[in-house]
Amino acid sequence: MASTRDSDPTLGYLTRKDTEVKLPRPTRVKNKTPAPIQITAEQILREARERQEAEIRPPKQKITDHAELADYRLRKRKEFEDVIRRVRWNSNVWIKYAKWEESQKDFARARSVWERALEVDYRNPTLWLKYAEVEMKNGFVNHARNVWDRAVMLLPRVDQLWYKYIHMEEMLGEYSNARQIFERWMKWQPDKQGWMSYIKFELRYHETGRAREIYERFVACHPTVQAWIKFAKFEMKNGEVARARNCYESAVEKLADDEDAEHLFVAFAEFEEMCKETERARCIYKYALDHIPKGRAEDLYKKYVAFEKQYGDREGIEDAIVGKRRFQYEEEVRKNPLNYDSWFDYIRLEESVGSKERIREVYERAIANIPPAEEKRYWQRYIYLWINYALYEELDAEDMDRTREVYRECLNLIPHKKFSFAKIWLLAAQFEIRQKNLDGARRILGNAIGRAPKDKIFKKYIEIELQLGNINRCRTLYEKYLVWAPENCYAWSKYAELERSLSETERARAIFELAIAQSALDMPEVLWKAYIDFEISEGEYERTRQLYERLLDRTKHLKVWISYAKFEVSATPEEEENDQDALLDQKKQCLLCARRVYERAINYFRTSAPELKEERAMLLEEWLNMESSFGSVGDVSIVQNKLPKKLKKRKEIISEDGPTGYEEYYDYIFPEETATPNLKILEAAYKWKKQKIGSSDD
Repeated sequence: MASTRDSDPTLGYLTRKDTEVKLPRPTRVKNKTPAPIQITAEQILREARERQEAEIRPPKQKITDHAELADYRLRKRKEFEDVIRRVRWNSNVWIKYAKWEESQKDFARARSVWERALEVDYRNPTLWLKYAEVEMKNGFVNHARNVWDRAVMLLPRVDQLWYKYIHMEEMLGEYSNARQIFERWMKWQPDKQGWMSYIKFELRYHETGRAREIYERFVACHPTVQAWIKFAKFEMKNGEVARARNCYESAVEKLADDEDAEHLFVAFAEFEEMCKETERARCIYKYALDHIPKGRAEDLYKKYVAFEKQYGDREGIEDAIVGKRRFQYEEEVRKNPLNYDSWFDYIRLEESVGSKERIREVYERAIANIPPAEEKRYWQRYIYLWINYALYEELDAEDMDRTREVYRECLNLIPHKKFSFAKIWLLAAQFEIRQKNLDGARRILGNAIGRAPKDKIFKKYIEIELQLGNINRCRTLYEKYLVWAPENCYAWSKYAELERSLSETERARAIFELAIAQSALDMPEVLWKAYIDFEISEGEYERTRQLYERLLDRTKHLKVWISYAKFEVSATPEEEENDQDALLDQKKQCLLCARRVYERAINYFRTSAPELKEERAMLLEEWLNMESSFGSVGDVSIVQNKLPKKLKKRKEIISEDGPTGYEEYYDYIFPEETATPNLKILEAAYKWKKQKIGSSDD
C-alpha cells in the first residue's frame, strides 16, 4: 500500500494501531559469547513484524474521500492538543505535532505549532534547529532566515545555531551573507573554534588579507600562546617570514611570564631554526632558560640540548645547564638548609659532573646541618647523607681511609643513648669485612651490642660468625641476645635449631626448657610448636605427649586440642610392610588415643567452657573428619550422636542511645541440651518447617 505522503496529499492509506501486543518477559542470557552471525535490533523488530500472524496485526484504515481525511485530521489534532495540555513543557510532543502537520502539507499550521512551542520554551536550541530545518527542507529560505535570525539573537551563546545559519548561507552561495553572520557572531567574542571557523571560511575563498585581519582580532580577543603560534604559522605558511617573526616577537613581549611561555619559546626557536638562523635560536633558548622557572622548563631543556647537539658544542650547553641548576639548588639550600631532599638533588648534580672536590664540599656542607632535636624521626632522612657519602668514597672515589673516617664520625655523632640506627653499624662492619679486616668488623659489632643492641645487629653478627664456622662465638652471641631480650621466641628457637644442627640434642632440649620457663614471651605459640616439632623429629613420642599435657595445663585453646589429636593419629612407629596385622593394630591404637584426646576436649568445653559452643562444634567436625579418614576402622556414629544443630537467631542491639535494631547470629544446640521444654518446642517447630518445605517442593 502507498502512504498518504507518497500519493495524494489529501487521500491515501493510513495505519493506526488499535491494540498492543504484550511481549513476554525477557529470559536471562546464560551464554554471553558473541554469535558467529551478528544481527541488529532493527532487523529483529522488522522480522518480528513481518512474521506476525494476520489476526494479531494492527488493523489498517483506508481513507477514500475528503470527509474521512478531514475526520482523521481532526481526530489527530485533538489527540495532539490533549497531550500538549497535559505535558506542555515536553518539547518532543511539540516536535511530533509540527512534523505531523508538515506531513499533511499544512505548513501554516506547522509554523503555528512551532511558534507556540517557542513561546513555551524559547531557550531550547533543539526547537530552533528543528524549526529551521523544516523550513529549509521544504524550500522556504526566507522563512528559514527569519528563524535563524531570531534564534541567534535570543541565544547568541549557542554556537550550533551560528554554525547552521552560516552553513545554510554558504550552501546557497550567499557568501556575503555568511560573512555578515560571522561578523555578527564575532561581536559576541566566541571561543577559539568560532574564530578559527571564520578564518577557514575566508581561506576557502582565498581571502588571505581578510584572514590576516581576523587573526589580528583573534589574538586581541584571546591573547594566549596557542593563538599567537597559530597566527605565526599562518604567516609562515603564506611565505611571510618577517610577519611570522613579528608575531613571535609580539607574543614574547606580551606573554613572557605566562604559564605556557615554554611552548612559545620552543616554537619561536624552532621557527628560527627552520629559517637557518641558528644564532637567533640559541639566543632565544638562553633567554628562555633565564626567565622561565625550572619546574616549567623541562621540555625547553630537552629541546635546547637537542639543538646544541645538532648545531653547537655539547660541553658548553651542559655547563650552562649545570650552572643554572647549581644556582637554583644554592637558593633552595640557603632558604632551608634542613631540607635534605634539596641536598640530595644538589649532590646528584655534582656527581653527574664528576668533580671530586665539589662533591666532597657539598657532602660536608650537607652533613653539617644536624637536625635540631634528638628525635629519631628527624634523623631518618639525615642519616642517609652519611650513608651516601661513605658509599661515594668507597665506590667512586675509592678512598678507603676517608670511608672509614666517615663511618667513624657518623657513629660518634648519633646519640646512641636515646636512639640508634642498626643500618649504619652493619654498613660499617660490612665495609671492614670487604677490606678483610675481620677484627675491625667484630669491634664495630661488639661496640654496637654494647652501646645500642638491636635485633638486626644480633642476627647479622650471628650470621657472619656462623658463615665463618665460629660456633662458640655464635653460642656466646645467642646468650647475650637472650639476656638482652629473654622474651624473644625467635632467638630461643634459632638457638635451639643451631644446637640441633650440631646434633646436640640435650643442649637443644635444655634451651627449649629454659625458653618455655620464661615468665613473658612475645610469641609463645611459635616456641611451643618448635619444641613439639623438635621432639617429633627426634621420634620422642612420649616426650611429645608430656609436652602437650604441659601445654594444656597452660592453655585449653581449640588448636592445641586438635594438634594433640592429630599427633596421636600420626604417632605410628615404623613397621615392616608385610606385617599388615601389626599395622592394623597400631592404627587402631592411634585411633583410640586420638579419641581419648577428643573426648577430654569435648568434656572440657561442655563443663568448663559451655559458652564456647562454636569451638566445641568445630572440634566435633574435626573428630568426624578423623573417623571418616580411618575408613572401616573408624566409627562415625560415635561423633554423629554428639553433633549439634545450627540455628539462626536474632538479638537486640542496645547502644548508649537505647535499642537500635536486631542482628542475626548462629547458635548451636547440642543433644544433651534438648531436654529442656523450650528446646523441645524449638525442635518440633524445626521439624514442622522442614516438613512444610518438603511438601511445597513436591
